[in-house]
Amino acid sequence: MTLKDFDFYLPEELIAQDPLEDRSSSRLLVLNKNTGEYEHKIFRDIINYLRPNDCLVINNTKVIPARLIGEREETKAKVELLLLKRQDNDIWECLVKPGKKAKIGTKIIFGDGLLTAEVVDIIEEGNRLVQFTYEGIFEEILDQLGQMPLPPYITHQLQDKNRYQTVYAKYEGSAAAPTAGLHFTKELLEQIKEKGVTIANVTLHVGLGTFRPVKVDNILEHHMHSEFYQIEQEEADKINNAKKNGGRIVAVGTTSCRTIESASDENGYVKACSGNTEIFIYPGYKFKVLDCLITNFHLPESTLLMLVSALSSRDTILKAYEEAVKERYRFFSFGDAMFITDDEIIKEGK
Repeated sequence: MTLKDFDFYLPEELIAQDPLEDRSSSRLLVLNKNTGEYEHKIFRDIINYLRPNDCLVINNTKVIPARLIGEREETKAKVELLLLKRQDNDIWECLVKPGKKAKIGTKIIFGDGLLTAEVVDIIEEGNRLVQFTYEGIFEEILDQLGQMPLPPYITHQLQDKNRYQTVYAKYEGSAAAPTAGLHFTKELLEQIKEKGVTIANVTLHVGLGTFRPVKVDNILEHHMHSEFYQIEQEEADKINNAKKNGGRIVAVGTTSCRTIESASDENGYVKACSGNTEIFIYPGYKFKVLDCLITNFHLPESTLLMLVSALSSRDTILKAYEEAVKERYRFFSFGDAMFITDDEIIKEGK
């Protein structure tokens, strides 16, 4: 498989720049993963496609205001840092722009000295290990100085920081939102629970892979960056019990999907654990846990598009994307959603 196998035409005006006022009013393309049959719905209709005994798996990571704009101590030149992963002793892995001038020992000042950063190691390209110095509580300073790290294809200013958080965001650590979850309201989640669907929480802190394009023609040569994940015993039990009772495991977003697939055994049962995952899912992958997936529409040639193609087929997904373009769906982080499901549920929804 080559990178070009996952390319498609997307008019620029279909890239959503702003979130909808009502989270659950996004459009929803329901796709039969086996036959390619589809139908057009509104996101809140997702409740009609979920069955009692199903388990909905959500990623409760919380995005930190990880984009910092500062200046080099010596030259006063503008420098942008994107916090990617916390290490020990106030050291973070960061994406630095411009990266070439960020040599070891470079000092960057933020907020008139409220926060100072020093480059202590070079990892690769624009990636640096940075040591922060400050007085007080780092999270409070970050909340004061930092901006939400919106993807580069979103050029509008975000009016409300909370619109780049899911309503169930809990544990801080992500450099990007698990965007499929942005469509849920608290009311919709309560209705889903009342229907008899179990909701299981997992945590995966979304990191560098979200911002990194695939740069090799042969996708098998692509290396995913590691991201921290955690599943508590109670949540693993919810997933495993649903599976034992004949329910389906429905992941909200590719991050939830990669978490449960990373933490599962060969029999498809999830273990309570934590660690770092570099799992790369592409066509040919045999899913161990996942049955269905709620997801947004992804970038051409991205690892996320490869993952959704693995759940169905490349041709089926690209045809669905053609339909979404034709019907003027909104794409990417603030865009509309897709539910990749099975034949039986499609028939029930008609």
